Amino acid sequence: MRKEFIIFSIIIVITIIIAGQFWSPLLSILWIVIPLIGLGIYDIKQSRHALRRNFPVFGRGRWVMEYIRPFLRQYFFESETDGAPVNRMFRSVIYRRAKGELDTVPYGTQLDTQRVGYEWIGHSLSAKHLADDQFDPRIIIGGPKCTQPYSASILNISAMSFGALSNNAIRALNLGAKKGGFYHNTGEGSASDYHLENGGDLVWQIGTAYFGCRDAQGEFDGEKFKEMASRENIKMIEIKLSQGAKPGHGGILPADKNTSEIARIRGVEPYTTVVSPPSHSTFSTPLEMVEFIQTLRDLSGGKPIGFKLCIGRKSEFISICKAMQATGIYADFITVDGGEGGTGAAPLEYSNSVGMPLREALSFVCDALIGFDLKKDIKVIASAKVFTGFHIVKLLSLGADLCNSARGMMIAAGCVQSLTCNNNKCPVGIATQDPELAKGLVVSDKSLRVTRFHNETVKAAMEIVASAGLKHPSELNRSYIYRRISETKIQRYDQIYVYPQAGSLLTNKYPENFIQSMAESSKNSFIPVDQFAEFNTGLAELHSGL
Repeated sequence: MRKEFIIFSIIIVITIIIAGQFWSPLLSILWIVIPLIGLGIYDIKQSRHALRRNFPVFGRGRWVMEYIRPFLRQYFFESETDGAPVNRMFRSVIYRRAKGELDTVPYGTQLDTQRVGYEWIGHSLSAKHLADDQFDPRIIIGGPKCTQPYSASILNISAMSFGALSNNAIRALNLGAKKGGFYHNTGEGSASDYHLENGGDLVWQIGTAYFGCRDAQGEFDGEKFKEMASRENIKMIEIKLSQGAKPGHGGILPADKNTSEIARIRGVEPYTTVVSPPSHSTFSTPLEMVEFIQTLRDLSGGKPIGFKLCIGRKSEFISICKAMQATGIYADFITVDGGEGGTGAAPLEYSNSVGMPLREALSFVCDALIGFDLKKDIKVIASAKVFTGFHIVKLLSLGADLCNSARGMMIAAGCVQSLTCNNNKCPVGIATQDPELAKGLVVSDKSLRVTRFHNETVKAAMEIVASAGLKHPSELNRSYIYRRISETKIQRYDQIYVYPQAGSLLTNKYPENFIQSMAESSKNSFIPVDQFAEFNTGLAELHSGL
């Protein structure tokens, strides 16, 4: 094709010049043709792309088609149930509720009710009528040692830092939370000026880099923590152990993104590379971790303290439960993030294949707390793809007390799922630090949309709760949700995820599915002990040969 391109280029130039002698306006075409020929010569000479060397100019069509492919697919070819990570059906209902538009659907469901995995809730012939004041149920978070318990909504904004999101996006989310009476998690980038500006309730997340409460060496600074935690609109503090998007993976704030503003907010030197380690330096064992929980509770004046994690090895969470049971120091809440969680940028392997999915993780965490007789004192928060009232009901039925949503709130604020979160080019000004793009997001309008989405989604959840014959979401349990497990068989959640007896992990006879994790775990270490060898034939021999 290279020779053909050269020959064709010569012919077309000569033809235009000759034809231009008879009609001079044709010569203006050379202003287009000559640059294209120059581009083709460059393609032939370059050595990075074989396609462009073999098919100069025309080979560039591949990159053009790759660029427009997501937009063509999303706007022209997707069905209502297609699209990832959020399908069109859910995006549409979020937009409609956020804008205050009609959110009903005509002509029945578009879901295949015979497919394996289809889920529904069993309604009741004694369905309830809820009064207007029952559409905003509250959950009190705060255990026996918490002196400033917090009354939370059942739907809130999940962790998203300033830096990952623009200043106007943070403003809109927080103002929406204030108007709607729900909380806004700061993410591990600390509570920025934009989180604090509008006075919405905040959950301050403390990550492994201790942004906002670190000393010059990057270690935890109690005095800085105390100063920030004393703010009125910081209602709870969350220790981030891991996140579903990239569990067990640290982070790097590159020097060029570490502006003076971000550096001031996070408490680091500007224009330097800052590393967030994969684990905490303040504690290294479960016992040390629960002591850290008590330290934060004391420094904060008794505010609720919890932690967030994506379940990896089950024995590690059991170790934390053993430490809480041994010391009597309980977290006030635990946020469970599924391995399907999202972030602006994560390695493909972590997004696809690291961490336990939320349904299994949530049921396991709740069952472990029940087994250690801790569930009555610790609230469980499910951090997930929450887009509709049924999503809330399903997670509460599994055992969560309330839910967090990140992507749902972003879509309510105007996200169009352009999948450009990782390159600073978000077209709607949400996941970007480009000031010109951020200016396009009008805080007053988008905050109202966030509030509407929250209110309408919680209302939808409560209507489902009432249809099941219940008055409060805390009455939900696993017996209410059905799941198709084959073409001919359905089971309730309580048959799939069988409840343990309360306190059963405090006895000598554990439920069968906990025997191995109990044997592996210790309050003195997160690392599984060698007892796990007896449950794996051949593993002991393998260890003896190492």
